[in-house]
Amino acid sequence: QVQLVESGGGLVQAGGSLRLSCAASGRTFSRYAMGWFRQAPGKERYFVAAIRWSGGSTYYAGSVKGRFTISRDNAKNTVYLQMNSLKPEDTAVYYCVARSAWSGTLPLSPGEYNYWGQGTQVTVSS
Repeated sequence: QVQLVESGGGLVQAGGSLRLSCAASGRTFSRYAMGWFRQAPGKERYFVAAIRWSGGSTYYAGSVKGRFTISRDNAKNTVYLQMNSLKPEDTAVYYCVARSAWSGTLPLSPGEYNYWGQGTQVTVSS
């Protein structure tokens, strides 16, 4: 059983920063990519960022590019999301995801990821 455990969410004022962490544990599994999605109340889950575990290439949603940075620590089996210049519209539950199968390109849709964390709330006040 693979588990993804997020931490680092919370309440922050607009313009502030937060860093989310996602630790993978459980049985050893090969991972092709890990990433983050977010879901605001009444809305669908949207892609935020992804990173290829081998090589470290990244991809971001346009709404967060230049403000958010995804990174990984192979030794700690952990992926991070550094979020700067936060805006009220960034308020959402943030989910860590992992995909084990190779797909050639970084997956951008929820259905392409086979492991999900429980989510962590990020609230940005104006």
